[in-house]
Amino acid sequence: MRIPHRPRRHRLASILAAALTVAPPTLAEQTLAQAKASPGPDDPVEALVKQLDLEAYKSTIKGLTQFGDRRQGTERNRKAVDWIEAQLKSYGCANTERIRYDFTPPAPRPTPAPGATPRQPTGPRSGGLGGPPGQGGSTLFGNRARTGVNTDPMRQPDETLRSLDAEQTPPGTTPREEVYCTKIGATHPEEMYIVGGHLDGHGFNEAANDDGSGTALVMELARILSKRGVETERSIRFALWNNEESGLNGAYAYVAQRKDLQGIEEPKGSGKYPEPKWLGMIQHDMMLWDHGMPIPQLDPKGKQVLDAAGRPVFVSPKVQRLEADVNIEFQSTAKQADAAAKLAWFFRAANDKYATDYPAAVGPHMTNTDSTPFMDLVPAISLRENERGMHIGAGWDPNWHQPSDVFSTYSDKDFRLGLNAAQTTLAAIAQLAGATIKK
Repeated sequence: MRIPHRPRRHRLASILAAALTVAPPTLAEQTLAQAKASPGPDDPVEALVKQLDLEAYKSTIKGLTQFGDRRQGTERNRKAVDWIEAQLKSYGCANTERIRYDFTPPAPRPTPAPGATPRQPTGPRSGGLGGPPGQGGSTLFGNRARTGVNTDPMRQPDETLRSLDAEQTPPGTTPREEVYCTKIGATHPEEMYIVGGHLDGHGFNEAANDDGSGTALVMELARILSKRGVETERSIRFALWNNEESGLNGAYAYVAQRKDLQGIEEPKGSGKYPEPKWLGMIQHDMMLWDHGMPIPQLDPKGKQVLDAAGRPVFVSPKVQRLEADVNIEFQSTAKQADAAAKLAWFFRAANDKYATDYPAAVGPHMTNTDSTPFMDLVPAISLRENERGMHIGAGWDPNWHQPSDVFSTYSDKDFRLGLNAAQTTLAAIAQLAGATIKK
């Protein structure tokens, strides 16, 4: 049963929300109307979506957390790449490959003193009708909590995890690797959709949500679409990027190395296309936590709690909000913005028709994720728990880059939001790639 939205109480809030919403183009409106029809009895998309399982999704996330935060450049990161590759092969997605590239870390920022709090955002902190611009062009509204990257290992209370995450990125230029596998299209192997998530994290945690949740989603789609009897007309590549947290370096390396190889048959006459033509790129980054806007922290007497500097403290609600949804974003300033918007609304339509628990919302401020290197070359979208600029940037996820981003932090309602995103992407990609199931 779909979780209902709460009605908005204030007319002004409705006006602001409407101003931030992109109206779907005519083609998308037609697609959305078509999506409301119930799936047919022999619908292969519905059959594939039903194979997604909450416990399997959780198990894949749990498997990733054995490598701690998987910080890029470390031994645990390399072990995670090896494990992911082995898992993909075990699913039957056997044609796995790696992208290799060199990475030079930027100059390190000064390390905060032990016990220091994350940086304080600038601008209004609560109750405002506006705020400083967010990343991607959105605006930060309402209550805001602190954000930042934890660099203090002593803030991680789990000694075993603290030890696992001890190795940091080595200095100097060193090689990196990331892994992908490809479902080869039966009739159009020369065309391809790319489905991605990033495997690296940081903050002295398990990177369970950022981005174990997105990596596991991509791996689960690879598992289902690689099963015996499943065919697609077009190819699908399942890519697990590295170095996202350091500046999307792995995705940029992929684009630099492979964009000019698109659609070239190699060897000639073989019917094999090492890099099929890109038709769309879909990224998944932080899928679990939609608990809503931070709220004032109160002491036992009901008084607002202040920090050491006398500033109000805001905390995240403990449970998933009733209005929780999957945010599907495109970037309105990209060269492929129009086509990306249509792709985003197509995914919204797939959510309407096939997802079981949470609805989807479309927004125009995709930023700071691995779809960015693709967005001027191909229609590119990102699926997230919240809007990147307006929500995540305002501290709606208190676990973001913090020691609390561990598997045990999240409830089944949180994991189900990620599974709901998986249903959305699987349904959309299955339609776009022309999936069928042989009986």
